[in-house]
Amino acid sequence: MNTDEFACGTCGSTHSGPPLSFAAPAPDLWLPEMADTEGCLLDSDLCVISGERFFIRGLIELPVWDTGEIFTYSMWVSLSRPNFTRAVDIWEQPGREDEPPYFGWLSNEIAGYTPSTLNLKTNVHTRPVGQPPYIELEPTGHPLAIEQRAGIFRSRVEEIASLHLHR
Repeated sequence: MNTDEFACGTCGSTHSGPPLSFAAPAPDLWLPEMADTEGCLLDSDLCVISGERFFIRGLIELPVWDTGEIFTYSMWVSLSRPNFTRAVDIWEQPGREDEPPYFGWLSNEIAGYTPSTLNLKTNVHTRPVGQPPYIELEPTGHPLAIEQRAGIFRSRVEEIASLHLHR
């Protein structure tokens, strides 16, 4: 098996990859029927539900020690109205990466983690224009927070891929 393939722990087949990222298309609270509802918006980076719940998409990055790569979860974080408004106001502004981080709550359940990843505390760090924000998890004993701080190995990336490719 070459490094562009891995044996799937779920189906036993050989797949290309493993992929180094998985993404949630929307916050878990989003329902497809909201797309045509007043006060609701979902685009590739921002989400508003009923004009009252505000979300931004960012990346949870896990260093992969034995390959030197970065594995990412592209997920959604809820922000307060003032922080969301500020993030939108400076979205296209050079220098936005100097903005202090915004506190938020992880708004996606990521399969394979116990306890749930939903509502983990985060800080959202804005990066230069064109780059998605970095989601820093509160440094707790949660397995995802530990993986973000300590990093993972390719074998763990393969476990994650085996789980997510068959959902």
